[in-house]
Amino acid sequence: MDQQITQRIQSIDMLRGLVILIMLLDHVRERFFLHMQVSDPMDASTTDPALFFSRFAAHFCAPIFVFLTGLSAWLYAHPANGAPRSASAFLVKRGLFLIALEFTLITFSWMGSYQTIWLQVIWVIGLSMLALAALLHLPRRWQLLVGLALVFGHNALTPITFAPDEWGYSVWTILHDRNILLQTDSLTIKLSYPALPWFGVILLGYFAGPLYAVKQDPEQRRTLLLWGGVFALALLLVLRGFNIYGESLPWQPQATLLQSAMSFLNFTKYPASLHFLLVTLGAMCFLLRWMEQWQNKLGQILMVFGSVPMFFYILHLYVLLVLYCIAIWLFGANYGQLYGVDHISTIWIISISLSIALYWPTLWFSRYKHNHKKPWLSYL
Repeated sequence: MDQQITQRIQSIDMLRGLVILIMLLDHVRERFFLHMQVSDPMDASTTDPALFFSRFAAHFCAPIFVFLTGLSAWLYAHPANGAPRSASAFLVKRGLFLIALEFTLITFSWMGSYQTIWLQVIWVIGLSMLALAALLHLPRRWQLLVGLALVFGHNALTPITFAPDEWGYSVWTILHDRNILLQTDSLTIKLSYPALPWFGVILLGYFAGPLYAVKQDPEQRRTLLLWGGVFALALLLVLRGFNIYGESLPWQPQATLLQSAMSFLNFTKYPASLHFLLVTLGAMCFLLRWMEQWQNKLGQILMVFGSVPMFFYILHLYVLLVLYCIAIWLFGANYGQLYGVDHISTIWIISISLSIALYWPTLWFSRYKHNHKKPWLSYL
């Protein structure tokens, strides 16, 4: 049984490591390819396919992070070798920590200042942890129903809008609409990740926790993951294929098969549409199933990155900030006020090079965290 538990945790860390490296690619793009910025949803008719699919790959990061956050909360509440415990305090403390981190270290790593604060994925993970802390004592049936209602139902709320001077504007900006939350002469707070669908994702992750219980049969777990992925992607094919429900931008056949595929896969991320969540969480089920039996060197490397995700997140953002400042100092701005590279292939080369370079400090910190059981290390 101990070997099964080890393989199980390894598969989760492998998946975290994979999406962290995909996230690195997207953040390199945002730092050195911002002059070729993409919209949300992307304009499939004008976006170069290499850029489109590089950005599409990044869609998998936030849903998997949030889902695994819920799953990890269940694992914390049900330790393999101990008595069950409440995850409420665990979630509240870490949720508040992430929100504070977004306002401070994360904001500065992107902007180099605090004039504009973007509330992005770390903010929404923190907020989702607070929501889960409030909802985890619901009966399991209600956890599932509320999670599904939020994931499937939030698209139906799209017609609801509030003007900036109306009473519900701030709350609705946090929950559903991507807008400016606060604007003064000295400070602007912009919200990128409306929280409502993410509350549903973290609840579903917590509900899925028993798949990784000590007594869970591994073969049954892999079967359930397989059918979960099949159901999500089959439902996506029906809903998206006939433009029925769950995405604000209908797809249309294009002049070429590649352009048609881009139109089909062009999902809204802000807020995360139902189609966006079906494709990402469906693929996640297949990856979790596959990685559970994946014992090789690449898997071990991914586990290193996935074992200390917050450390890597902060580290890579500041490395990118320093690299960008050096590039501006050496070469100056070459695209308006920005410095950027000319081809998306260069973004891939930079990303691969950084993943290799940052592996060693990440490995060091992972070992340090494993060997030193200090409470503050659990936040990283």
